Order: sequence, then C-alpha cells, then structure tokens
Amino acid sequence: MIGKRIQKIRSDKGLSLSELADRAGVAKSYLSAIERDIQDNPSIHVLEKLAGVLDVPVSSLIDTQPDKSTEDEFLDKEWTQLVREAMASGIPKEQFRDFLEYYRWRQLQEQQQENTHPRQ
Repeated sequence: MIGKRIQKIRSDKGLSLSELADRAGVAKSYLSAIERDIQDNPSIHVLEKLAGVLDVPVSSLIDTQPDKSTEDEFLDKEWTQLVREAMASGIPKEQFRDFLEYYRWRQLQEQQQENTHPRQ
C-alpha cells in the first residue's frame, strides 16, 4: 500500500517516476519496485527523501488510514496544476497572497452592496 500511496501523490503532483527518482536521489528501478509493491518495505531514509520531494509528511506515506486533510490535499489536480503554473511563471507567494486578499475584499464589497441595495 505504501507504493500505491506514493504513486498517487506523485501523479497528483504531476511528477513522472523519473522526476521523483532523480529529485529524491533514488534509483528509478527501485522507486518503480516500491510503487508496484514489489519492494514493500522501503527504508525510512528513502521514505524521508520521497516525502521531502513530494512535500508531504512521511506519515502520509506509511499511514494505513491517512487523515481526511491529507486526502483532500490531493483531490483536485486542476488546483495543483494551477499553483504549479503560478510558481513556474515566477509569481512570488506574497503577490499571490495579495491577490487572494484583494479577491476576498471584492467579495465583501459586493456582499455589502447587495445588502445595501437588494434586488427587487
């Protein structure tokens, strides 16, 4: 089951098997064996490397019942891809946060306007 979890997280994050293996510094054949559950007992050292690249806690790779918040992180591939594109385009985190804050402010303004001038 560890292998299937790693494979799903890797896929959800848009990484190929080769990319994950290279970034984590593990052999592609070894990672493939892990994902196919042929190698079902990888060392904690390897799991730490993989978790680091995947940006998830090691526990999410080995827990038999991952918590709901960990599951929810990987449900929407479109959001993951959107964030990757923003990062690749060079948008700083602070600018992204500013945009979100502005968006929230705009929503609040629209709500207040609707409450002040309700439709009839």
